[in-house]
Amino acid sequence: MRIAFLGTPEFALPSLQTLIDRGDTLAVFTQPDRPVGRKAVLTPPPVKVLAFQRGIPVFQFEKIRRPEGLQALEAFAPDLMVTAAFGQLLSAKNLAIPRLGTINVHGSLLPRYRGASPIQSAIIAGESETGVTTMMTDIGMDTGDMLLKAATPIDPDETYEQLSERLAVIGADLLLRTLDQLESGTLVRTPQDPSEATVCHMLTKEDGHIDCSHPAKSVHDLVRGTNPWPCAFGLLEGQPLKIFQTKRTDESFPDPSGTFREKNGKLYLCCADRALEIVSLQASGKKRMDAVAFLRGCTLDGKQLC
Repeated sequence: MRIAFLGTPEFALPSLQTLIDRGDTLAVFTQPDRPVGRKAVLTPPPVKVLAFQRGIPVFQFEKIRRPEGLQALEAFAPDLMVTAAFGQLLSAKNLAIPRLGTINVHGSLLPRYRGASPIQSAIIAGESETGVTTMMTDIGMDTGDMLLKAATPIDPDETYEQLSERLAVIGADLLLRTLDQLESGTLVRTPQDPSEATVCHMLTKEDGHIDCSHPAKSVHDLVRGTNPWPCAFGLLEGQPLKIFQTKRTDESFPDPSGTFREKNGKLYLCCADRALEIVSLQASGKKRMDAVAFLRGCTLDGKQLC
């Protein structure tokens, strides 16, 4: 089968590898190279790296909806398009090109968490279960008919990075089963129920801002759901303090929410109902450190996170 694969980050890699292993004729469409890190080193997307390693042609467009993107897709003449965390919206003209349509590998149990941040948003919301859905893409935002689903529990301490890695593998297996059923003519399409739909937006750095007036579990879920990006943070004496990992505890202190307390060599942050243990953090201009090492160099006891 001739398949145009549209994907960008690590989440898309297992799905692309599945298509490679199937022996399909592939072309990869991905985002342009972007500057990464403090030195703004121009870095290719992970999908591009894998495609180059396997000798697969790669096309990069800022907007695949523009004429140059449409022309490249039409020239490849795919039977099917497969998308996985591509990061761009497709137009009706894009979707009309493949004769078998477009299948998307989406990191949630649709119709819950349609949109750009389904994995992060599920963790931040404190969900205990999520999964992957393969779906037929239409012109709406993840509104197309559902194909196959696979559910998985979310560990109470699992981070976005960890869950994303697991869901990527689940998604690749689900994609393989979806394509097998497509080719055998047994694939069933199930319309989504709009009344059950929720939508999540693309996260920004500000979405990581910690509000300690919330319960400890909510703050813990925010820390998990934004690790490694955009990363949970607060302001300490006017400077950003990133918090990468926390642990729920039964500790409580008679201090206002947002107060740091040190006890038995551990660092705690007071929230609305109880305190969270801070496991790893990063002060402005410093390296990421575990809390024990951090406290050897300075004290936060009694200071306030805003």
